[in-house]
Amino acid sequence: MFALSSASMINPKNYDPRRNNSTLMLFDRYMYPQVDYAIRRRLQTHPSHIQRLELEAVLNGHEGCVNCLEWSTNGRLLASGSDDFQLCLWDPFRRKRLHAIHTKHYGNMFSVKFLPKHNDALIATAAADKSVMLFDINSSQEAIYTCHCHGARVKRLATAPDSPYVFWSAGEDGVILQLDHREKHTCRSEDNRVRLINLTTYIDTNAEAKCIALNPVKTELLAVGANDPYARIYDRRMLTPSSSAAVLAAESFDNGRPIPKDCVNYFCPGHINKNNSKVIEHEPRAITYLTFNPTGTELLVNMGAEHIYLYDLLNAEQPVFLNLPEFKLAATTCLEAEPDNCAEVTIPKCSSSNRRKLPENIDEYKKLGNELLENEQYLRAINTYSHAIGLESQWPVLYLNRATAYMRRLWFGDVYAALRDCHKALRLDCSYIKAHFRLARALLELGRPQEADECLKELIRRFPSYANNHGVLMLNKDIKENRQTTQSQQQANEAYNRLELSDDEFYWRSKAKDYSLRFVGHCNITTDIKEANYFGYNGDYIVAGSDDGNFFIWDRKTCNIHSVYKADSAIVNCVVPHPDICMMATSGIDHNIKIWSPLDGTTKPNAVTGIEHSVESNQMKMKTDPFDISTRNLLCWNG
Repeated sequence: MFALSSASMINPKNYDPRRNNSTLMLFDRYMYPQVDYAIRRRLQTHPSHIQRLELEAVLNGHEGCVNCLEWSTNGRLLASGSDDFQLCLWDPFRRKRLHAIHTKHYGNMFSVKFLPKHNDALIATAAADKSVMLFDINSSQEAIYTCHCHGARVKRLATAPDSPYVFWSAGEDGVILQLDHREKHTCRSEDNRVRLINLTTYIDTNAEAKCIALNPVKTELLAVGANDPYARIYDRRMLTPSSSAAVLAAESFDNGRPIPKDCVNYFCPGHINKNNSKVIEHEPRAITYLTFNPTGTELLVNMGAEHIYLYDLLNAEQPVFLNLPEFKLAATTCLEAEPDNCAEVTIPKCSSSNRRKLPENIDEYKKLGNELLENEQYLRAINTYSHAIGLESQWPVLYLNRATAYMRRLWFGDVYAALRDCHKALRLDCSYIKAHFRLARALLELGRPQEADECLKELIRRFPSYANNHGVLMLNKDIKENRQTTQSQQQANEAYNRLELSDDEFYWRSKAKDYSLRFVGHCNITTDIKEANYFGYNGDYIVAGSDDGNFFIWDRKTCNIHSVYKADSAIVNCVVPHPDICMMATSGIDHNIKIWSPLDGTTKPNAVTGIEHSVESNQMKMKTDPFDISTRNLLCWNG
């Protein structure tokens, strides 16, 4: 009795994650119920589960595209919203619809959210009719709270786990509202006391808020995605809902107090961020979804007409284009050059790693990657190098070869990814001439001829014997020609209709932090409600839908595609993992919801084979005219 009593005091947070024996884990679940939750979370994305993932059930009941899904806090219920204006509540385990509320929305529903700490009884909805509604599923079908303060479609809602009464909305009028359903609300525009942020004030009148999320740990942090590529994280403690339409402008005051510039941080991939001028071209990219990881240390962003990016909030830094490591000479030897020849050079102290023999398993990956690279199978080559780097990350040759594959493939962001790999290779070996040379080439391809010139001159200074190298001479010629062309283009574009940023917006964009990881493969151009989510409590996988009717699962560690599943006849917008177990709900253009979980059996009818072909097709679509979409997609257009 004493032993059982002591054991019953085990804290689930202290449960030993190395306890791999399934028999022992079953024993633990039986003897110590309080660790059952920890075990389920740990097994949520176990490889044996992921490998057996398949379609388990189809939930029918909607009469329009299903645009939004949300699991309840305890994971027992699933809420959905649709173009049919219905709010439905499901028990996916019994494959049964529990409630169907015919809301008074008259526009497509884009977001549903359970309010926390109400026993999953209160559900908020947002729609294209510019309204936000709140329903109590235990009472009537009438909304218990309504807000019509937005001046355009309301795209997303957000809640915070410590706020049972307050929730937030993001609208295409550029406004973020902070709503408290305990307060009586009149929606009078001349006395709007719920407006928290107005993007139009410091961007332009066309600014739209597309998505919103609250940090689950530091709930004072509010993330906003707009119709540009910048993810913004505001500190709500520095913001106060105000009747002023000029909230967050440096020239305006909030209750007599100037808004501090450090109330917000921006995040944007380095190759997209244009921070060298206040006058910019209108940006075609938009953020369709963003979310924090469960510990609040990362932000995952799905960008329209681009890829999925992960930002490490604790270690994010501004993008680095040219920052060569220190170079100290030590000895003289013969090094392989670019292109292939050999020259006597002086070896710096930081170069030893490049000359050590690769471990046998890593060398096999390198050889396979090189073979794929030569055969122009760039996706598979990149995946092979990435897998090897995931095993051992200290070999500069792997980064250099992956950079070569990126620069030959040339998908969106590939050249910048190659530049980042060149920097990593040079940090490991500052004498790696090929990495230095390819860095200069990447800078040129990114439209930075001045920095490319500086990089190439530094290569010649460090390695004088390469001054007359054919590859160096040709690159130098390309740089000069590019600089002349760039000047001509700048003069030709002076008359082009552009956007002039406010002082604050220019300052915030100039400080934007760069991404940590990038996930490539899906297509996101047709709808602007396409999600991307973490799968597994530790974020072991990333999941997202695609315009090809599939949803993708990426391995978080390597950023490689793990698997792809056919989940809709046209477009998958929502891929929402269950909070505790290996289960997902997906929806899109089809008028139903699909439930996915591990199933017994050897056949996987919905798993996509020939992933390379699907991925390459998606990348081609993203380079086509975004208005070239099918008639059916127009009828169910969500963007």
